[in-house]
Formats: sequence, C-alpha cells, structure tokens
Amino acid sequence: MKEGGTAERRNGGTIERLNGGPERGEHASAVPPFRRSTLAAFAILAMSAISGCEETGARPTTTIQAPDSADQVLEGFSHYVTSEGIRRSRVEADTAYFYEGTQITNLTNLKVTFYDLKGAESSTLTARRGVYRWQDGSMEANDKVVVVAPDGRRLATERLRYDNASNQISTDRHFTFERGEEHLEGNSFRSDPDFRNVVTDRPRGVAGDGMLLPGQQGEP
Repeated sequence: MKEGGTAERRNGGTIERLNGGPERGEHASAVPPFRRSTLAAFAILAMSAISGCEETGARPTTTIQAPDSADQVLEGFSHYVTSEGIRRSRVEADTAYFYEGTQITNLTNLKVTFYDLKGAESSTLTARRGVYRWQDGSMEANDKVVVVAPDGRRLATERLRYDNASNQISTDRHFTFERGEEHLEGNSFRSDPDFRNVVTDRPRGVAGDGMLLPGQQGEP
C-alpha cells in the first residue's frame, strides 16, 4: 500500500494530480465522494480528510491522460464501512476509480481489515483488484485473494464477496483453507470474517490428526 495520499480530479479527458493534500484520507461516510458538493480541486481533498481540516492553495502540478471513464480518481484511498453504527471494516487501496452512474468504486491493490463487535481486528483481506458498492457497503475482491486471521488461519481463492448486511464472506470458486496442520479445499466457501461459522461445498483435505476429510477419496 502507498503511504500518504495524492488526490486527482477529472478535467475533461485528463486527470489533474493535486499534491500537498493530507496523508492517506480516511472517511466513514456512506455517501460516495463524487456526490459531495465542493469546489474544483478541493472536491476530492475534502473527501479525504476525516478530521475536517483543509489544505489551501493546492494547485495542479501534473496532468496525465485519464486511464478510463472514471468520474474521479484517488490515490491512497481509505474508507470505514459501518452497519447500524458498528464499524465492520476498513477498505484501503492504492488507487480508487469512482463511477457516479453506477455508484461503484473500482480498487487496485486493496486491503480490507475486518473488525469484530468489540472493535478488534478479526481478519485481513488482500487482493489485486476489487469493487466497492456505495449503496450497501458490499464488496467483491478478485485476483489472488487471501484472508488471514490473527491466529494464522488462511483462506485463498480467486474471487471473494463480502455482504455488509449479513457480515459474511463467500466464494463460488475453488478455495483452500489452512489452519496449522489442517488443510481444507472445496468448490465454495461461506463464513463470517472471523471464520467461526464455516459452510463449504464438497470439502476435502486433511484434518490435524492426518485423517482424510469426506470427499478426499476417489479424487485424482
């Protein structure tokens, strides 16, 4: 993840990079940043500051060609996801591409920290790409997705969804799950981010005592 934050705003077919903004921006609002009404260069900078402080006198220093049709682009993205006043997760990404029409944000090199009801970290997700939906706080992570719990439990797959309303992670792709000497894999996986209630389809693998799990026999 990149340290600090560099804001960019779309200007026609280009993106103007604004230096001198606050370090990695944090905000807990469920309102998409492109819906906020601020002026010119301060539109994205105001979104990035949770403390409410503002940088003044920032001027565009570099202009680059817009990589796609995103309404806004932000380097050093950070956002807290809440549900009924409870902090569920923190989403971070190297780069975030905001799309006003669909109310989604595409993320690159993302990291999601999940919290339990007491506010302690329950697990951490990393992936190369992801999509965040502002309407309900749901997410989808893609490409080299790994979720690691503080006690070392590890889930790996190529696609993982997070439902904010039910506080569940799930995948319909092949997965592997490691815990100490235990190894489990299967065709689908569903659990809370704490890995307390795990449901799998056709699980197979080896338990801690070396016993084969159901579904292992007859596999090539």
